[in-house]
Amino acid sequence: MAGPEIIRTVLADDHDLVRSGLKLLLEMMPGVKVVSEARNGDELLAAVDRDKPDLVVTDISMPGMDGLAALGRLRALAVPPRVLVVSMHDSPDFIRRALTLGAAGYLMKEGSPVELEHAVRSVMAGHSYLSPQVSHKLLQTHEPSPEELLTERQLEILVLIARGHATKEVAFKLGLSPKTVDVHRARIMERVGIDDVAGLTLYCVRHGLVDPGRGG
Repeated sequence: MAGPEIIRTVLADDHDLVRSGLKLLLEMMPGVKVVSEARNGDELLAAVDRDKPDLVVTDISMPGMDGLAALGRLRALAVPPRVLVVSMHDSPDFIRRALTLGAAGYLMKEGSPVELEHAVRSVMAGHSYLSPQVSHKLLQTHEPSPEELLTERQLEILVLIARGHATKEVAFKLGLSPKTVDVHRARIMERVGIDDVAGLTLYCVRHGLVDPGRGG
């Protein structure tokens, strides 16, 4: 009689200790094998392309390509793996973006080993899994998302501004004139109700448009 099917897993987190702990917990689960590890989104995509895993367990905030960007790329694959996000970020916008980009589950890093296994089993059974804390966050009052307020071009400009690019740099990157960028920036500030660059940066972080920094 054949043994149980192995859940081949790729694990991504930029903190070595966190990743080692998650690997230990995952491989204590019957039938789960971590076949590759990654420290950022680029390494994650390379590992998925190479190893064709059944499951990806990933953080959101990582250097270089972050987890959210990687999720969008994974979703576009012909046969995407199931994805479970394990993060310290409990912002409703981060959670919604992760789910919109294809994550099947989302739980917090402070969750228990039992909860992690339950999430893995649920996700691999074709269901979704949200930890109680995550579900509670999603029930909070929903403010309009950046995608609801801004055009695609305005979102591109907003993200570049939040990453510290000056008007001329934004214009060069997007093939626009500096005057056009200034007009867009004024409209962005009007639509989101923010009148300074620092406020725009915080807005982007809060809505998951830019990486809030390592540690997430």
